[in-house]
Amino acid sequence: MKLAVVGGGSTYTPELIDGFARLRDTLPIEELILVDPALDRLELVGGLARRIFAKQGHPGRITTTDDLDAGVEGADAVLLQLRVGGQAARNEDETWPLECGCVGQETTGAGGLAKALRTVPVVLDIAERVRRANPDAWIIDFTNPVGIVTRALLQAGHKAVGLCNVAIGFQRKFAGMLGVSPSDVHLDHVGLNHLTWETGVRLGGPEGENVLPKLLAEHGDTLADTLRLPRDILDRLGVVPSYYLRYFYAHDEVVRELGTKPSRAAEVAEMERELLKMYGDPELDEKPELLAKRGGAYYSEAAVDLAASLLGGGGSTYQVVNTYNRGTLPFLPDDAVIEVQAAVGHAGATPLPVAPVDPLYAGLMANVTAYEDLALEAALRGGRERVFRALLAHPLVGQYAYAEGLTDRLIAHNREHLAWA
Repeated sequence: MKLAVVGGGSTYTPELIDGFARLRDTLPIEELILVDPALDRLELVGGLARRIFAKQGHPGRITTTDDLDAGVEGADAVLLQLRVGGQAARNEDETWPLECGCVGQETTGAGGLAKALRTVPVVLDIAERVRRANPDAWIIDFTNPVGIVTRALLQAGHKAVGLCNVAIGFQRKFAGMLGVSPSDVHLDHVGLNHLTWETGVRLGGPEGENVLPKLLAEHGDTLADTLRLPRDILDRLGVVPSYYLRYFYAHDEVVRELGTKPSRAAEVAEMERELLKMYGDPELDEKPELLAKRGGAYYSEAAVDLAASLLGGGGSTYQVVNTYNRGTLPFLPDDAVIEVQAAVGHAGATPLPVAPVDPLYAGLMANVTAYEDLALEAALRGGRERVFRALLAHPLVGQYAYAEGLTDRLIAHNREHLAWA
């Protein structure tokens, strides 16, 4: 089995490599290609990746290249983990929206739209080259904003599934609270990427006992602290929202907080400098502890399970992924990309049935889906008016004066990445 990782020079990559090494029986990789135009970073990451494989006795071969076409040639699956513009662009996404009184975040709101506009054309170009090299290859997208990027891939006819680590993070957290194996925990996970709710936590599978009320009763304070939401809100909702819902449920509070501290991008950039120094140490042969603070927890386990299921090597029968709605949520279009439990196999991902969704969540999902429609249109066709319409539709913007100001700033800060600008 041959896998390629596009964006293989990311400081995330050793987390992925560690998972591949530990779970080699689930996903028997013979060759792993790390592809990245930044050769200096790529060699540091690639060197550590080989040492991790060697230490854990993995027989697979790891190679590195800045040649995309050569890297994806013959790959059974291609993982995309890109950040167009790097941490510098992310830092801008997290700061200029604050000038208009709106949340500055890399995947949500105006910053998320900027990332989508930079990213979708690049991903589609990569996907076309993958298709030319190997039409049967699966594309696993971990590139944010995952929902919009995955929809772009699917609309263009690519064999693609989107992946996020939010669900597997909750699965692991709940399993620890319940004292059971993560494999015993099945989530009733519903929503769009970075706009999801755990409406049930079941033991043993989709038909198992729902222990979410028990979790909220016994561990509500811990969950509330983790999500940075009041315990009373969790009790009243009776669900566990993802931490991204705080941008919606406490928008003004978050804006005030963000204005008083350095951006997350600035923090991550400093971590990356330290991590790359560590990766260059020829004695280092395991992922460093600092990597856990970088984000992306359990990404490797989720990626291994998904790739194994798509390629027929075992893995989870059910997994939370991003894929076409196809009637699963009747209040959304069939071609909306949703994030739900799905049966994953050779043919791709088929969403499991979802219980009727409370209007409190369905309404917000429908609103954000409309924004994503307009965001993808702007990413594919460009133009100031399309950017404005997408921002006006977003529930974190919603006022024409904000949308005008954000449109001007988005274009000014991203001109080098927008061919039409």
